[in-house]
Amino acid sequence: MYLLEPNSIEFPNPSLASEEGLLAVGGDLSTKRLIAAYQKGIFPWFCEGEPILWYSPEWRMVIDPRHYTPSKSLKQTLKKGIFTVTFNQHFKEVIYNCKSIDRQDGLGTWITNDMENAYIKLHELGIAKSVEVWQNNQLVGGLYGVDQLNVFCGESMFSKVSNASKVAFAWLNNYLLEHKYDLLDCQVHNDHLESLGAYEIPRQEYLNILQKK
Repeated sequence: MYLLEPNSIEFPNPSLASEEGLLAVGGDLSTKRLIAAYQKGIFPWFCEGEPILWYSPEWRMVIDPRHYTPSKSLKQTLKKGIFTVTFNQHFKEVIYNCKSIDRQDGLGTWITNDMENAYIKLHELGIAKSVEVWQNNQLVGGLYGVDQLNVFCGESMFSKVSNASKVAFAWLNNYLLEHKYDLLDCQVHNDHLESLGAYEIPRQEYLNILQKK
């Protein structure tokens, strides 16, 4: 594990990460540092009260938009028109809900106030983007992530009603397919992502795809 220099945004080679994927500690969540991190397949992941931890997992959880297929039940939900979807219009509301919603299932990324503010700044630069899902004019689900032009790095999603986050996920995959993205990056494995069709690839394969743009 490497201690980042306070006045430099340089990161060590991702291949030097620990078995758990931990690469470095320290630094800050400045826009320049976050951009430098994502360009090298590195992301921050830590809890309130901890130092900033930077990860680059040996195995990366991803979805190829060309191969994503929603379940039969989700296809039926989409056909019913229960939800409407907007893109990148209410980023602040989405990240706030991702941060504050009760996650009894244990899914999702812990988002500190500093992280929330940092990603809002990325959004203002056109780098972080969101998908919003609505029902009866109420925001009931959504997700956000970092756009790397050929890879969309999903960060977190939320759902206040059944299937809302799955609708956001399906909509995003269609968007990425239409705009010829190579991957949706889901970062690390969990069973929920696997149920949506995500699978793992080696770190170097992910970096090769990320850096081909």
